Amino acid sequence: MQVSPELYGDNYPRFFTYWTTDAYQATGCYNLLCSGFVQTNNRIAIGAAISPTSSYNGGQFDISLLIWKDPKHGNWWLEFGSGVLVGYWPSFLFTHLRDHASMVQFGGEVVNSRAGGFHTSTEMGSGHFAGQGFGKASYFRNLQVVDWDNNLIPLSNLRVLADHPNCYDIQGGINRVWGNYFYYGGPGRNVKCP
Repeated sequence: MQVSPELYGDNYPRFFTYWTTDAYQATGCYNLLCSGFVQTNNRIAIGAAISPTSSYNGGQFDISLLIWKDPKHGNWWLEFGSGVLVGYWPSFLFTHLRDHASMVQFGGEVVNSRAGGFHTSTEMGSGHFAGQGFGKASYFRNLQVVDWDNNLIPLSNLRVLADHPNCYDIQGGINRVWGNYFYYGGPGRNVKCP
Protein backbone atom coordinates (compact mmCIF):
# COMPACT_ATOMS: atom_id res chain seq x y z
CA MET A 1 0.00 0.00 0.00
CA GLN A 2 1.15 3.50 -0.74
CA VAL A 3 0.10 7.03 0.18
CA SER A 4 1.48 9.54 -2.32
CA PRO A 5 -0.16 12.96 -2.76
CA GLU A 6 2.38 13.70 -5.52
CA LEU A 7 1.39 10.65 -7.57
CA TYR A 8 -2.37 10.44 -6.86
CA GLY A 9 -3.39 13.92 -5.67
CA ASP A 10 -4.80 12.72 -2.33
CA ASN A 11 -3.87 10.99 0.94
CA TYR A 12 -5.71 7.69 0.44
CA PRO A 13 -3.83 4.41 0.87
CA ARG A 14 -3.59 2.79 -2.54
CA PHE A 15 -2.73 -0.64 -3.94
CA PHE A 16 0.33 -0.22 -6.15
CA THR A 17 3.01 -2.03 -8.11
CA TYR A 18 6.54 -0.92 -8.89
CA TRP A 19 9.53 -2.37 -10.71
CA THR A 20 13.17 -1.42 -11.24
CA THR A 21 15.97 -3.27 -13.00
CA ASP A 22 18.86 -1.30 -11.52
CA ALA A 23 17.97 -0.64 -7.86
CA TYR A 24 16.12 2.63 -8.56
CA GLN A 25 19.01 4.26 -10.47
CA ALA A 26 17.52 4.95 -13.91
CA THR A 27 14.73 2.43 -14.52
CA GLY A 28 11.44 1.70 -12.89
CA CYS A 29 7.81 2.59 -12.92
CA TYR A 30 4.72 2.75 -10.71
CA ASN A 31 1.57 0.87 -11.62
CA LEU A 32 0.90 0.98 -15.36
CA LEU A 33 2.47 4.40 -16.03
CA CYS A 34 4.98 2.75 -18.37
CA SER A 35 5.45 -0.68 -19.88
CA GLY A 36 6.69 -3.37 -17.52
CA PHE A 37 4.02 -4.86 -15.28
CA VAL A 38 1.45 -6.71 -17.40
CA GLN A 39 -2.05 -6.61 -15.93
CA THR A 40 -4.12 -9.67 -16.82
CA ASN A 41 -7.23 -9.05 -14.70
CA ASN A 42 -9.50 -6.00 -14.80
CA ARG A 43 -11.22 -6.84 -11.48
CA ILE A 44 -8.35 -5.25 -9.51
CA ALA A 45 -7.58 -1.59 -10.17
CA ILE A 46 -3.87 -0.97 -9.70
CA GLY A 47 -3.41 2.44 -8.09
CA ALA A 48 -6.96 2.44 -6.68
CA ALA A 49 -7.76 3.53 -3.15
CA ILE A 50 -8.14 0.66 -0.66
CA SER A 51 -11.43 0.42 1.19
CA PRO A 52 -12.28 -0.36 3.91
CA THR A 53 -9.20 0.50 5.94
CA SER A 54 -8.34 -0.45 9.50
CA SER A 55 -9.01 2.07 12.25
CA TYR A 56 -7.26 2.69 15.56
CA ASN A 57 -8.87 0.50 18.24
CA GLY A 58 -11.50 -0.45 15.66
CA GLY A 59 -11.98 -2.89 12.81
CA GLN A 60 -8.84 -4.40 11.30
CA PHE A 61 -8.76 -5.38 7.63
CA ASP A 62 -6.16 -7.59 5.93
CA ILE A 63 -5.09 -7.86 2.31
CA SER A 64 -3.42 -11.09 1.17
CA LEU A 65 -0.72 -10.87 -1.49
CA LEU A 66 1.37 -13.59 -3.10
CA ILE A 67 4.27 -13.17 -5.53
CA TRP A 68 5.88 -16.17 -7.17
CA LYS A 69 7.99 -17.06 -10.17
CA ASP A 70 6.40 -19.12 -12.94
CA PRO A 71 8.93 -21.94 -13.44
CA LYS A 72 7.98 -22.41 -17.10
CA HIS A 73 8.16 -18.83 -18.43
CA GLY A 74 10.12 -17.12 -15.63
CA ASN A 75 7.59 -14.33 -15.08
CA TRP A 76 6.90 -13.06 -11.56
CA TRP A 77 3.14 -13.24 -10.85
CA LEU A 78 1.09 -11.15 -8.40
CA GLU A 79 -1.98 -12.67 -6.72
CA PHE A 80 -4.42 -10.55 -4.71
CA GLY A 81 -6.66 -12.19 -2.12
CA SER A 82 -7.38 -15.85 -2.69
CA GLY A 83 -6.65 -16.86 -6.28
CA VAL A 84 -7.14 -13.54 -8.11
CA LEU A 85 -4.21 -13.21 -10.51
CA VAL A 86 -3.59 -9.49 -11.08
CA GLY A 87 -0.74 -9.77 -13.58
CA TYR A 88 2.99 -10.31 -13.84
CA TRP A 89 6.39 -8.72 -14.17
CA PRO A 90 8.00 -10.26 -17.31
CA SER A 91 11.26 -12.13 -16.76
CA PHE A 92 13.10 -9.95 -19.30
CA LEU A 93 12.85 -6.96 -16.93
CA PHE A 94 15.33 -8.51 -14.52
CA THR A 95 18.86 -9.79 -14.30
CA HIS A 96 19.25 -10.96 -10.68
CA LEU A 97 15.66 -12.20 -10.52
CA ARG A 98 15.95 -14.15 -13.76
CA ASP A 99 16.50 -17.44 -11.88
CA HIS A 100 15.33 -16.82 -8.32
CA ALA A 101 15.23 -14.31 -5.49
CA SER A 102 17.97 -14.51 -2.89
CA MET A 103 16.20 -12.25 -0.39
CA VAL A 104 12.65 -11.14 0.37
CA GLN A 105 11.85 -7.93 2.22
CA PHE A 106 8.56 -6.95 3.85
CA GLY A 107 7.89 -3.63 5.53
CA GLY A 108 7.29 0.08 5.27
CA GLU A 109 9.11 2.93 3.61
CA VAL A 110 8.88 6.70 3.97
CA VAL A 111 10.43 9.42 1.81
CA ASN A 112 12.36 11.76 4.11
CA SER A 113 13.70 14.91 2.46
CA ARG A 114 14.52 16.48 5.87
CA ALA A 115 13.00 19.81 4.85
CA GLY A 116 14.22 22.52 7.21
CA GLY A 117 16.64 20.00 8.74
CA PHE A 118 13.84 18.08 10.48
CA HIS A 119 12.73 14.48 10.04
CA THR A 120 9.47 14.20 8.12
CA SER A 121 6.23 14.04 10.07
CA THR A 122 4.96 11.45 7.59
CA GLU A 123 3.44 8.50 9.43
CA MET A 124 4.30 4.89 8.61
CA GLY A 125 1.54 2.31 8.84
CA SER A 126 -1.09 3.48 11.31
CA GLY A 127 1.25 6.13 12.67
CA HIS A 128 1.67 4.19 15.92
CA PHE A 129 4.69 2.29 17.23
CA ALA A 130 4.89 -1.51 17.09
CA GLY A 131 4.65 -1.96 20.86
CA GLN A 132 1.03 -0.79 20.82
CA GLY A 133 0.12 -4.12 19.18
CA PHE A 134 -3.07 -5.33 17.57
CA GLY A 135 -5.72 -2.77 16.72
CA LYS A 136 -3.25 0.09 17.01
CA ALA A 137 -0.01 -0.72 15.14
CA SER A 138 0.14 -1.92 11.54
CA TYR A 139 1.22 -5.50 10.88
CA PHE A 140 2.26 -8.14 8.38
CA ARG A 141 1.29 -11.70 9.25
CA ASN A 142 1.57 -15.24 7.93
CA LEU A 143 4.84 -14.41 6.19
CA GLN A 144 5.92 -17.21 3.89
CA VAL A 145 8.17 -17.73 0.88
CA VAL A 146 7.81 -19.89 -2.21
CA ASP A 147 10.46 -22.65 -2.44
CA TRP A 148 12.03 -24.33 -5.48
CA ASP A 149 9.05 -26.69 -5.82
CA ASN A 150 6.54 -23.81 -5.74
CA ASN A 151 5.43 -24.66 -2.20
CA LEU A 152 4.68 -22.03 0.44
CA ILE A 153 6.91 -22.46 3.48
CA PRO A 154 7.18 -20.40 6.70
CA LEU A 155 10.13 -18.05 7.00
CA SER A 156 13.09 -19.68 8.69
CA ASN A 157 15.12 -16.60 9.57
CA LEU A 158 12.94 -13.50 9.98
CA ARG A 159 15.15 -10.55 10.94
CA VAL A 160 13.61 -7.21 11.87
CA LEU A 161 15.30 -3.86 11.32
CA ALA A 162 14.24 -0.26 11.81
CA ASP A 163 16.55 2.36 10.29
CA HIS A 164 15.24 5.11 12.61
CA PRO A 165 13.68 3.36 15.64
CA ASN A 166 12.80 6.62 17.40
CA CYS A 167 10.70 7.59 14.38
CA TYR A 168 9.38 4.17 13.28
CA ASP A 169 9.97 0.78 14.87
CA ILE A 170 9.28 -2.91 14.44
CA GLN A 171 8.68 -5.99 16.63
CA GLY A 172 8.61 -9.50 15.20
CA GLY A 173 7.18 -12.74 16.52
CA ILE A 174 5.72 -16.13 15.69
CA ASN A 175 2.61 -17.95 16.90
CA ARG A 176 0.24 -20.72 15.78
CA VAL A 177 -2.47 -18.39 14.44
CA TRP A 178 -0.40 -15.71 12.64
CA GLY A 179 2.73 -17.73 11.86
CA ASN A 180 5.66 -15.33 11.35
CA TYR A 181 4.50 -11.76 11.84
CA PHE A 182 5.63 -8.28 12.79
CA TYR A 183 4.10 -5.04 14.00
CA TYR A 184 5.64 -1.87 12.61
CA GLY A 185 5.16 1.86 12.12
CA GLY A 186 5.39 5.16 13.89
CA PRO A 187 4.61 8.86 13.77
CA GLY A 188 7.78 10.14 12.14
CA ARG A 189 8.94 13.41 13.70
CA ASN A 190 8.34 13.49 17.46
CA VAL A 191 10.27 14.55 20.59
CA LYS A 192 12.64 11.55 20.23
CA CYS A 193 12.88 11.92 16.45
CA PRO A 194 13.71 15.58 15.71
